[in-house]
Amino acid sequence: MPRFKILILWGLLASAGALLVALNGCSGVSGNSHTVPPGKIQHVVILFQENRTTDNLFHDPVLMGRGADIATTGTNSKGQTVTLTPTGLVTDYDLSHAHTAFLKMYDGGKMDGADLIAQACSPGATDCPAPNLPFQYVQGSDVQPYFNLAETYTFGDHMFQTNQGPSYPAHQYIISGTSAPTETSKLLAAENPNNGLEYSGNTGCSSPASETVAMIDSTNMNSATNLTQKMYPCFDHNTLIDLLDGQKISWRYYANVPACDPQSAPCAPTGIWVGPNSIQHLCVPNAAPPNGTSCTGAEWVSNVVPNTQILTDIQNGQLPAVSWVIPDGKASDHSDISTGEGPSWVASVVNAIGNSQYWGNTAIIITWDDWGGWFDHVAPPSIRNSYEYGFRVPLIVVSPYAKAAYISHQNHDFGSILKFTETVFNLGSIDTQAGGYADSRADDLSDCFDFNQTPLTFTTIPSKYDASFFLNDKRPPSDPDDD
Repeated sequence: MPRFKILILWGLLASAGALLVALNGCSGVSGNSHTVPPGKIQHVVILFQENRTTDNLFHDPVLMGRGADIATTGTNSKGQTVTLTPTGLVTDYDLSHAHTAFLKMYDGGKMDGADLIAQACSPGATDCPAPNLPFQYVQGSDVQPYFNLAETYTFGDHMFQTNQGPSYPAHQYIISGTSAPTETSKLLAAENPNNGLEYSGNTGCSSPASETVAMIDSTNMNSATNLTQKMYPCFDHNTLIDLLDGQKISWRYYANVPACDPQSAPCAPTGIWVGPNSIQHLCVPNAAPPNGTSCTGAEWVSNVVPNTQILTDIQNGQLPAVSWVIPDGKASDHSDISTGEGPSWVASVVNAIGNSQYWGNTAIIITWDDWGGWFDHVAPPSIRNSYEYGFRVPLIVVSPYAKAAYISHQNHDFGSILKFTETVFNLGSIDTQAGGYADSRADDLSDCFDFNQTPLTFTTIPSKYDASFFLNDKRPPSDPDDD
């Protein structure tokens, strides 16, 4: 598949001029927290899908009729109004979602540069390139399980990805609230890693020595060194996992990885969507970086497991307290990679929980890791340290205590998910530097819940494929993203 070249376009950032620095982060409610009554939530499940904006994926007449902030038109770089048109969830092209593409679409807050974003067309594609490809929304028939979940529980229409770029940094933010390499570094990983010309298929502390990731200097958004500095993608700082470990609270990271036993054979390399790979004390590479080829850490081996294991863990009464659930590429929703199985994958996990002993005390948080290059009409409410915040991504909160048929208009970001989890388990903050990480600046999703309501009764979400389809799938794992 074609790869996107990273262009150094910091002149765009300079011309933006009016980028604002928000002291309290995306939500403007830094430090806002509530108490979850003991026992009400004992499990938090984070389903992290791929590469969609709110305007693109949730063109749902029901939600729009309830006041969800979903656009039907956009503006291009020529000032022309473009009507959003329907397309399938499966496409034969992809759109750049690099940081440089963010700057193009953002255009100083005018949100009029989507037509300038690079397009990667698959061989034989008949509808690519085209000027208005980013101005499309997914037809409802392809994503009905998502619509059902959003209409039944809480839908967040002002959820922003914390970072302004692609998947690799997003997956760092969802476990730790930062993509910085160390606790005190002012640099932030900004793009997907690459090995000279393209992504190698393995990353983090077990990636090839030649693999690097572009960094942004958060102290100077106009610095000439931004995106020219590169670093081996093996970092070390505190994460939410460390807080959980400190309280002996169970966790698992369910991802597109094969089952692994380092005692009998090295663990297979894994990709940019396995966040713990890039945290050295979690991965524990089999040789000092940059010479490692696999992660050998006891917790990594025990807790970074194939994504379908969440279905058997639920069946066997072994669901951990906190779960990150990362899709296989086929079920990822990623343009030009997904086979359209994403809504069924999400429904299968939600249905497994909803029809199990866990329904009564679980919060399922469904969101998408980045914008994928698709148009969205809402500008991030603030720009902080040159790389936060990014564009809107959808949010669905499913729980017996989620507000029913409710639309949350409050600003949330990935830090909100971390903050909610910290609140549920009384963990404190990941960030020891008071304000540097997303969890310390975010709200905690409290407007999405009502712990005084009569618990909602679960009703199975219809979908094309059920859990047995995914459990019996013999196709080899594939990355959710390859650009």
